[in-house]
Order: sequence, then structure tokens, then C-alpha cells
Amino acid sequence: MTKPVEVVIVGGGTAGWMAAAALAALLPGRASVHLIESEEIGIVGVGEATLPHLRAFNERLGLDESAFMAATRATYKLGIEFRDWGRIGDSYIHPFGTFGRDIDGIAFHQFWSRMAAQGRAAPLEAYSLPVVAARMAKFAPHDDPDAAVPGFGYAYQFDATLFGPYLRRFSEDRGVTRTEGRVVDVTQDAQSGDVTALTLADGTIVTGDLFIDCSGFRSLLLGGTMAEPFQDWSHWLPCDRAIAAPCGGVGPLAPYTTAAAMPAGWRWRIPLQHRVGNGYVYSSAHVDDGAAEDSLVQAMESAPIVSPRKLRFRAGRRARSWVGNVLGVGLAGGFLEPLESTSIYLVQLAVQTLIELFPTPGEPVVSVDRDAFNRKVDLEYDRIRDFLILHYHATTRDDSPFWDHVRTMTIPDTLAAKMELFRRRGRIVQYGEGLFLEPSWVAVYLGQRVAQQGIDQRAMAIPADQLAAAMDRLARETQAFAQSMPDHAAYIARRGASMAA
Repeated sequence: MTKPVEVVIVGGGTAGWMAAAALAALLPGRASVHLIESEEIGIVGVGEATLPHLRAFNERLGLDESAFMAATRATYKLGIEFRDWGRIGDSYIHPFGTFGRDIDGIAFHQFWSRMAAQGRAAPLEAYSLPVVAARMAKFAPHDDPDAAVPGFGYAYQFDATLFGPYLRRFSEDRGVTRTEGRVVDVTQDAQSGDVTALTLADGTIVTGDLFIDCSGFRSLLLGGTMAEPFQDWSHWLPCDRAIAAPCGGVGPLAPYTTAAAMPAGWRWRIPLQHRVGNGYVYSSAHVDDGAAEDSLVQAMESAPIVSPRKLRFRAGRRARSWVGNVLGVGLAGGFLEPLESTSIYLVQLAVQTLIELFPTPGEPVVSVDRDAFNRKVDLEYDRIRDFLILHYHATTRDDSPFWDHVRTMTIPDTLAAKMELFRRRGRIVQYGEGLFLEPSWVAVYLGQRVAQQGIDQRAMAIPADQLAAAMDRLARETQAFAQSMPDHAAYIARRGASMAA
């Protein structure tokens, strides 16, 4: 039998253990996995909000949802609320579902825009079940897109410090070897430049065929050993620091994450079963660390449980994520602030793409596979970058130097073209695959008052009275359906997914 590919993962945490778990579960006999991590270094551990894609990842590994939620103190998530972004006082939710239903291939928001201009439409969120349910703190799965009230996806909010250990147990049960240690030296092949071995602080030497760098912002192998350059996007995404602190929860258990705009950035609120995660992502050019910490603590609903943690970062990515026989996964490959909860998704994307293109045991890595991996991962980073920039740039706020800067800054040509297309007739750039499809862009455009100058003329074909009646019926049915759903906390308890179960 051909010897399996020896995979060495440098770093644990969410990225390292997601990679280990997926390789062990999905490539048995094809990959042998050895993970090296050091408790001295620790993990970032603040990526607590996720996207619905993680559900598919967990299901593919065969993880039981209730057991996973109990182990990570998780709650359900229907979307992300954006507060004070377009203007102070505004609030909208980017849902994991649609607004209404398309008619004859014409997007619902085209019909809504027509009726809203006549004053004959409810707010856009009234036609989205996940938004209405989120506002009521209700939750129950509803995944039928053809139902009278269209279904939706959902994600999780969990304690990131518990997710890695949960996956570690899963991985070790499937043969993953873990070594406690700190890498102090890297050996490379003299001709190819590929990594051949790692030396740990205690003198242990670990050899391998494929090395996955999950070392976080240090990017020990990809940025260090392989010297892959970093593409700095801070001129478009100027936030470069964060302060995070948990506190006790107050009020109903919300099934959504909140991103509230602040004078020099934004503040997250992530409700878990046992606490609330809080953080302030900000630009150090517009507020100092002490003032940022004071602003965060004052905005929290209760006192911090532990002292606030401080992080420094730069938005951007490595020019390539896979170089030679080294892959950068997670923060080692790039960083985009957690405004749309994309951090874990980007780890998942890299891991799943690697599995699709995994080297044949006994054969070297084929450059065309490596290039395909880089194209897919790089394109997703670039698209997400544009989506995040949109949140900052699409604002009327002029109440602080930070908001003046992002409102007036020059944006990437790719985003400028997308915005112009929407302004012209409400059109959304279509992707065959990837993250943030039409409903996501619609949520931010309309939620942040990007003016739609015209509509798709096909949306004029339905008589106005008939359309208004149909939209009124959908809004009433959506409200009634959400009202019939159980409270979020009660549903978690019912499923046996609570930490007390």
C-alpha cells in the first residue's frame, strides 16, 4: 500500500484543529496528520460568530449539532445586525436568507423598490423571516425555500476557546498525533526550497511532505520561511486594532450578532449561552488604545468578566496561500476583520479546497493543483474585501474624522463597478459560487441607503394593486410564522444543546 502523505500542521486553535479534523475524517489512509502547538503561545480565540457554511462542515465530519453546541456553549445565529452604519439611529439585519421571493427570475427587491417609491411597501425586513424572527428573539429551523414563507439558513455563535479543544478530541480519536512544542528552526530542501523538517525547542525533529501553517499572525512558515509577501489593504480597511472582553448577558438571548458603528470603527456583541462576547475594532490613527477600551467598557451591558484583551493586525492577505509545500490557513494566510464573521469561513474554504486538490500519495505536488487552490482562495479574499469596504464607504456619516475618511476614500475599481451597477437599476453582480450572493449585497445596499435610481423594467409588468396585495399578504404571513416559533433560549434547551444538558 502506498504510504500516506505526511501532513504537518503548525499551530492549533480553530484553524489548526479544523484542518486536522477534516483531513483525518475525510482522507483516512491518504493523509497522516501531525499537529504541533505550544501552550506558551496561545491562540487569538475571538472568532465567535460564524456563517451557515460551518453547519455543512460539521455535518460532513459527522458532528452531532446538539453535542457540539453544548460543548462550545453555542447559540443559533440568523444574521448580523448593523447599527448606526448608514446614519446614526439606523438598524438593519443582514440575514441568512432571502427577502421575499423572486418572480419569473426578477429579484424581489426590484418589486419592493417600485412599491416603496409609492409608499405602498413595508420596510424591507418585513419580508424576511430570519430578520423578523431575530427581532423577536425566536428560532426554529425552516429550510424549505418553496414554502409560503421562504426558508433560511442559520449559523452558530460559540466560545472560540472551546471549539479547538472539541475538534482536538475528535481528531485524536481518528489518529491525529499532537506534539506540544515550539518551532525554533525550519529545514528546507537546497534545490526546491520546500520545507523538509521542523526542529522544536526540545530538539525534536518533525519531518513531513506537506506543511500547513496555522501559526496565526506570525505566519511562521508561509510569511517567514517561504517569504511570501503580504498585500496590505489597510488603505481601504483602516481598522488595525481590537479590544475584546466578555460580560454577563442581559435580556432575551438574541439569535444574531450585532455590529454597532463607533466613532473610530465598530463594536461587536455576540450572545452565547454563558456570556456575551464584546469587542471594539478600531483605527489607531483615529483613537488611542485607552480611549477605545473606555468606550467599549462603557457600551457593554455589564462589567467585564475578565480584563480586556488587545490585538493588533493589518487587513490583507499573502500574495499566494500555497507556496511550494507550505499552505497558510487562517491568520497565517491573511486577515479580514470579523465584520461579516468570515474568519472561520476562510479557514473552512482553504481546508475544503485542499481536500479537493489533495496530492496523490507517493507523488509530488502538481503545480496546476497549487495554482487552482491559490486562484480560488485569493478570489474569495478579494470579493470579501470589497463587501467589507462597502459597509464603510456606503455611509452618510460625517460626525468623526474616521467616518469622513472611509466615506470619501477611493475604493477598488471592482467595488466601484458593483456599486454603479446597483445604483443604475438595482442590479447585483452575479457569482456562480462563493460567499455573499445577491441577498447579502441587497441587505447592505438598501440597509445603508445606497440610492437605487431605477428598477428592472420587467418589474413594472404586474399591476400595482395586485403587487401591493401580494406583498402585504407575504408580510403578514411572515410575521405570523415568526410569532409561532419558540423563543431562542427555549429551543436550545429543548434540543438538549445547552451546557446544562
